[in-house]
Amino acid sequence: MKKFLKKLAKILAVTVFEIVYILGLGIYLIYYTNLFTTTRDMIVTTAMTTMRHQYFATWFLSDEKINEILTANRVINSTEEQSLTDVEIAKKDKDNSGSKEGIELVNVSTDTFKAYLLIIDDPSRVELVTSPDVGIVGSTTSQIVEYYNAIGGINAGGLADDAAGTGGEPDGLVIVNGEYYGNVDPYAYYSMCGFTQDNVLYVSDSISKASIDQLNLRCGVSFGPVLIVNGMPRIGGNGGGWGFNPRTCIGQRQDGTVLFLVIDGRQKGSFGATLKNAQDILLNYGAYNAFNLDGGASTTMVFDSAVINNPSDLAGERYVPTAFIIK
Repeated sequence: MKKFLKKLAKILAVTVFEIVYILGLGIYLIYYTNLFTTTRDMIVTTAMTTMRHQYFATWFLSDEKINEILTANRVINSTEEQSLTDVEIAKKDKDNSGSKEGIELVNVSTDTFKAYLLIIDDPSRVELVTSPDVGIVGSTTSQIVEYYNAIGGINAGGLADDAAGTGGEPDGLVIVNGEYYGNVDPYAYYSMCGFTQDNVLYVSDSISKASIDQLNLRCGVSFGPVLIVNGMPRIGGNGGGWGFNPRTCIGQRQDGTVLFLVIDGRQKGSFGATLKNAQDILLNYGAYNAFNLDGGASTTMVFDSAVINNPSDLAGERYVPTAFIIK
C-alpha cells in the first residue's frame, strides 16, 4: 500500500509539474515572444475592453506594452462626413405602434457565436430612453422596455460606474426628446449616434456640442466606434482592436429601416465577436450607417416581453442607464 501511495504521489507530482510547465511555456510564448503576436494582441484587446477581466493582460505585461498593443490595433477615426440626404425614409401605409407588425427577429448566429437581429421598418418607432430613476440607479433592459410599454429594445450607452455599480449614471452624452441629460462639456468631442428629427441615424466618432446642436437631434447617446459610414465599412482586417466580446450595435438602411444587433459572448457556445464580425453582419443585412453601442455584460435584447439573447453576467441582465426601445 505504501509503495502504491508513493508511486501515486510521484505520478501526481510529475503531472502537476507538466501542467505548470506547459502553462508557463504557453504564457511565455504568447506574451513574451513574437511567435503568437496575433493571439497575444487578441487576448490583450479582449481583456482591456472589459471591466472585470483586464488581469489577463495586466498580470503579464507592463502598462507601456499594453498601451503599445492597443495603439497598434486601434480603430482609425474616419474623416469622411456622413451624408444625411442619402437615407430616404420610406412612407408607411399605417401606424404599427405597439404591435409586432413591421418588426422581424432574425437569428444570425454562426459556428462561433450566437447573434440576433431585430429589423424595424419604421425608424420613427425607435426612441432612446433612460432608466426610470436615472442618476440614482439603472434598470435592466427588460425593465426599461416594460416601463415604457415598448414592444422591444436593446441596451444603449455606457455607464459611468464600474461593473459593481448601479448603472444609474450614463457615461458621456445623452439626448432624450431633444434635451440633453445633465451637464454637457461645450469643448469636448463625443463618439455618439442618434436620430435626427427626420428619423435618420447619425453616427460620429468625434463631434462637438455645437455641431450636435446644428443637427437638431431628437435623441443621441455616446459610445462607439462607428462601424459603417455612407455604406463604407470602417473596421479592417485586425477585427477593430477590441477583441472578442459580447456586442450591441445599431444600424440603418437607406430606406430608413433600423437594425438592432446583439451578439452573445464569454460563454459556452458563444465566445464573442470582433467589431468586424458585427460590422459584416450589419453590412450583409443592408446597413448604410452603423454604430457600436455598449457591449460586454450590458448586451441585452428584449422583444415581445422576452429576453432574446443570453447576457454574459452571472447575475443575469446588467443594470444600465439608457436603452433604445421600439414603441
